[in-house]
Amino acid sequence: MKSRHLCLWIIFMTFMGFHASLDAKTIDPYKVLGVDKNASQREIQKAFHKLSLQYHPDKNKNKGAQEKFSQINNAYEILSDEEKRKNYDMYGDEKGNPGFGAGHPGDQGGYTYFTGGGPGQSQFNFRPGQWQDMGGQGGSQSFSFSFGGSGGPSSFGFGLDDLFGSFFGGGGRGGGNQFGGFGGFGGSTGSQSGAKSSGKSFRTINSQIFKKEIVDQGMTWLLLSYTPSLKGLEHFESIIEDVNSSLQGAIKVGSIDCGKEASFCQQLGTYPRRFPRVFVYSYKGNEKGSLIEYSGDLVAKNLKAFCQDHLPRFSKRADLNSLDEFLTSAKLPGVMLLSAKKDTPVIWRVLSGLYHKRFTFSDVQVHDVSDPRVKKLGVDALPAIVGWLPNGEKQNLKTGISVKDIKSAVHDLSNILDSFEKISKKAGSRQAKKASTDSDESQIQFLSRSNFDVLCGERTPVCIIGSFRSSKAREKLQTILSLVSQKSFSRQSNQASGFKDSISYALLDATKQPSFLKAFDKTGFKSSNTFLIAYKPKRRKFTSFLGEMTMEEVENFVSSVLNGDIPFRETREKPVLM
Repeated sequence: MKSRHLCLWIIFMTFMGFHASLDAKTIDPYKVLGVDKNASQREIQKAFHKLSLQYHPDKNKNKGAQEKFSQINNAYEILSDEEKRKNYDMYGDEKGNPGFGAGHPGDQGGYTYFTGGGPGQSQFNFRPGQWQDMGGQGGSQSFSFSFGGSGGPSSFGFGLDDLFGSFFGGGGRGGGNQFGGFGGFGGSTGSQSGAKSSGKSFRTINSQIFKKEIVDQGMTWLLLSYTPSLKGLEHFESIIEDVNSSLQGAIKVGSIDCGKEASFCQQLGTYPRRFPRVFVYSYKGNEKGSLIEYSGDLVAKNLKAFCQDHLPRFSKRADLNSLDEFLTSAKLPGVMLLSAKKDTPVIWRVLSGLYHKRFTFSDVQVHDVSDPRVKKLGVDALPAIVGWLPNGEKQNLKTGISVKDIKSAVHDLSNILDSFEKISKKAGSRQAKKASTDSDESQIQFLSRSNFDVLCGERTPVCIIGSFRSSKAREKLQTILSLVSQKSFSRQSNQASGFKDSISYALLDATKQPSFLKAFDKTGFKSSNTFLIAYKPKRRKFTSFLGEMTMEEVENFVSSVLNGDIPFRETREKPVLM
């Protein structure tokens, strides 16, 4: 029995020496990335970015670059994960399996101790001094190895039959792979782990989210298109996260898993090939956004510049000499930024995208606040924001703006714009009420976002909207509606509404509000040059008149609406002015 144990020991140590020689070839992730063992995550990340760019297969065609790139990715995968790095530092294996490799931090004097030996197990225990007795080469370390007996448990995941059968290629349970049963040993397994699916804090984008939250919503998005099997995914994610961190508040970040959303990616033209792809939903060209692919070097600085270049450009550059004329001609309330910047600041471009359907944006370069034209606006410190109401009244919204970071600045200035919008709506309401008491043609107001609630809000029983597609048609409608609105039958008192009239009148340029009109009719009344819509806001019902626009016909239509002689039908959706 003693000789059998000695034989077993010699065979086992021969195998272990062979396995240790394999482990000796394991590439140290710290050496691969060229960082110290106490390196911070930021230092590890920087080293990874630099090396992966240097050895990226698309950039480096030298022999061995592909293998080096894989080593860099594997090293970063270990060291960027807190648990894997801890396991590697302790055991020399990111999975936390104790190995027999010498010299790893956490080993006991360069060797890993294995203990065990319950009932039914065979144990080999070597104390200091016994190593030489068994033919070892000196040394003073204590070793303890436990093996399961026949059919029993094992500290290493295999019994003696597995050891001999697998190692010598016999009929053992380990099959033909001589290393297949030795999963308990540490060190590199020799396999390259593929890239994982996006695990960063990016918004997962599908077709519904893309259509609802991205398309023409005014915010620039940075989008990563990938499939989980692609290599280099973590590098792409890391770069995008750097850009997102520096532009937080100015952009949003999302990722599209084309493995799950294949048809959606094909539809967008974003399906990745050998590597992930990066896109920006851009407003650089016009008000309609579009996807633009980033094709430059994958460096945070360059990608950040690309994103900034594709931020919204809805703010018009103005001149100090024509400010009043510029802003009072706008249909929406106007806001202007005065700053010393030569170009429109990033924050103002971001806000111009978020609020482009609610304000007219402009900006102007100011060299000196003592300029009389600036003093006239009441501005004494830069940067400053001045607001113009639709009636031409101006308000100083903010002077001496201080910016800590983009995110907080966008938040603070958004609150200012929201407050000014409320003031603008109240001013629009007062203006509309005043207009309703006038008897001339100017009482027929153009329907806008600022006066919609007054003219066609839920407190108005019926709103007659005269729509036109040409200047000649507008003049004709304005005249007819102005005269009809003065008729006694069309100015019935309505105590419940709080308004003098139970019916209001407005004009609408049909060429500029197609989506508003489609809420009533799916064609948007495209075949008609002039038409009337009688809208009951509270019930969200309407009827229309598409006949000849004469005084008599319009009077008959309005009379039928008020007398209930004409059927109403429900709108397709809630009408919203753009």
